[in-house]
Amino acid sequence: PPTAQQNYGPQFQGANHQMQQPFFQYSQCNGKKKALCIGINYFGTGSELRGCINDAHNIQQFLCSKYGYRSEDIVMLTDDATNPRKQPTVDNIMKAMQWLVQGAQPNDSLFFHYSGHGGQTKDMDGDEADGNDEVIYPVDFETNGHIVDDTMHEIMVRPLPPGCRLTAIFDSCHSGSALDLPYIYSTEGKLKEPNLAAEAGSGLKTAFTSYAKGDMGGVLKSAMGLVKTATGGQQKADKVARATRTSPADVISWSGCKDSQTSADATEAGSATGAMSYAFIAALTEQSQQSYQGLLNSLRNILRAKYSQKPQLSSSHPMDTNIMFIC
Repeated sequence: PPTAQQNYGPQFQGANHQMQQPFFQYSQCNGKKKALCIGINYFGTGSELRGCINDAHNIQQFLCSKYGYRSEDIVMLTDDATNPRKQPTVDNIMKAMQWLVQGAQPNDSLFFHYSGHGGQTKDMDGDEADGNDEVIYPVDFETNGHIVDDTMHEIMVRPLPPGCRLTAIFDSCHSGSALDLPYIYSTEGKLKEPNLAAEAGSGLKTAFTSYAKGDMGGVLKSAMGLVKTATGGQQKADKVARATRTSPADVISWSGCKDSQTSADATEAGSATGAMSYAFIAALTEQSQQSYQGLLNSLRNILRAKYSQKPQLSSSHPMDTNIMFIC
């Protein structure tokens, strides 16, 4: 991928009267590698799944054999674990998500994999076009509730520096926008992108008014946010990035279906597995050098044979889907 900073979207005047523009940086994926794999079968419940724990182990082995991850840098949370700290509870999942992004640097590769139940809940903050937030269901969801896409975005996307890669795979129902990323691509090309001009207009006016009043205590670094200061200016600065869900990091997410679709709990080659996890491993095992567009097509072809779900690629920034997939 290109090494230079990638600028995009409308230019606007920064606080120091210089022109600014949103930017991001692709990761070269040659730094530290860490992964979190979660598989939940919900044993003994009415909603038991068969393949999710297998998915987590399959992805772990695939990352180690094909992409140079080390098993000691991969956290596994599965509901067959005897160690209570390895159970995929709300608390353990949130802690593991924080571990994953802690100390992240440019060109690092972080990988997040979730296989389990997903669903939708009423959107509380008005950021979802369809009025629903996407959620995942930890093993203890009946007592401790679910985890919302906004929360996952805040924990795993928001803290990442420019040029740090997070690759996510969601093998769950309603997972099209489970990381709440603004750019969505399908085999047909770009499906969705945020209106940066409108968002920048509204969000930045507020930031500049407060800057002019002198309560900002920071200088505009980029459209993504202002330099962190001790005066609490950061909150206003984050408005634009929050409004658009963009990020200067390199975050991409593969999901097994549109938000309105459900994901198949499949049986492949005799063992139970999630369709998306299976397709991802199968596509890259068959042909390891593929562009993002090529991989989307491969995934669709593998899934199309048996399932109605369509794979989607979402990203924290506009991307050239003709560059090679790395992770």
